Amino acid sequence: MSADAELSSILSRRQQINDALENGENVENTFRSVKRNIYTEFQEFSRKEIKEYQATFNKYDVGHDGYLDLAELKIMMEKLGAPQTHLSLKKMISEVDEDNDGKISFREFLLIYRKAKAGELASESGLEQLARLTEINVEEVGVNGAKNFFEAKIEEQLKTNKFHDEIRQEQEEKKRLEQEKILRRAQFQQKAAIFNN
Repeated sequence: MSADAELSSILSRRQQINDALENGENVENTFRSVKRNIYTEFQEFSRKEIKEYQATFNKYDVGHDGYLDLAELKIMMEKLGAPQTHLSLKKMISEVDEDNDGKISFREFLLIYRKAKAGELASESGLEQLARLTEINVEEVGVNGAKNFFEAKIEEQLKTNKFHDEIRQEQEEKKRLEQEKILRRAQFQQKAAIFNN
């Protein structure tokens, strides 16, 4: 939308509001939703952790609509070995459903882990079980895996600007892969030139 069209839209809306108020009508507020940056909002998690939570979320978002609805949450809890009643599933959703749409968005999904870290979830509640069951499982990765996991957690907390470092590392990795690709292409062209002569 161009700046002129946007300004025209704003002025038109303002005129509609003024006309409605002059006629004594009730004016409904309309708000545009602002997409939040989850990496800056959830600074207690590393980018890697957020990506792992995203993978877990996507695994159970079978409708691929960006939400976990009641049925998807039910399936998730059953697969995690902690089946819930219909009422407890609804309670789980309502505990983190900030926009009251009856579903859990990825942002709201991250709230579960934030609350778990802060100790704000009732012991043995559905959300507490979900957070506990989707965290690292020592039996699956072994003691060394758990040791490495917790050492990495401590190291991350010691970093002053972990997101900057992670972004820089991702960029360096992309550059390295691009350079390897260019080198492979050059080597291929050299070999191809031998056959062309």
